[in-house]
Amino acid sequence: MTPPIGFYFDFLSPYAYLGSIEVEKLAASRGRTVEWRPILLGISVLKVMGLKAVPDTPLKGDYAAHDWPRCARLLGIAHRPDAKVQFASLAAMRAFAWLNDRDAELARAFGRAIFRAHWAEGRDMSAPEAVAAEAEPLGILPASLLAAIASQAVKARLRSHVDAALAAGVFGAPTFAVDGELFWGADRIGQVERWIETGGW
Repeated sequence: MTPPIGFYFDFLSPYAYLGSIEVEKLAASRGRTVEWRPILLGISVLKVMGLKAVPDTPLKGDYAAHDWPRCARLLGIAHRPDAKVQFASLAAMRAFAWLNDRDAELARAFGRAIFRAHWAEGRDMSAPEAVAAEAEPLGILPASLLAAIASQAVKARLRSHVDAALAAGVFGAPTFAVDGELFWGADRIGQVERWIETGGW
């Protein structure tokens, strides 16, 4: 069986939003599936690497605010340039981890909905209630989701995903894993495609 393409993401990243769309398109064209793998940039970037968040980094923050909408325009992806670039993604990330253990396809649909709501429609997905409302059209009971993301078991499950990503060498989002190789950044999707086509270099 052809191995999936690993997609490490945090809803916090607009580049992960772009990458989520591009990697699904690539996988479909190459007969592969995508395995969504949650991480937390607040852990990898701020705590492990000791860096500032991109919006708080002089020069780089202003560049990124201009760059991600430019990338979205190039790719023809719906976006809101005024979407909130600093928001608490923890509730949505916990919800994904909870759903993914139960139904990976439903979790991916939820992931696409959260990305779209925040980055394409400009609706802040920080609050647990906003996350639950976005999940409800997918048949996910808001009360069940809210109870799950407040549970110690789900909190621990997300931490286990984060620990696994760090152990694998993942530090940013999006990161794509294909055939044992890591490719960081939405702009590396072309390299991922080339790797799949050639078997590596």
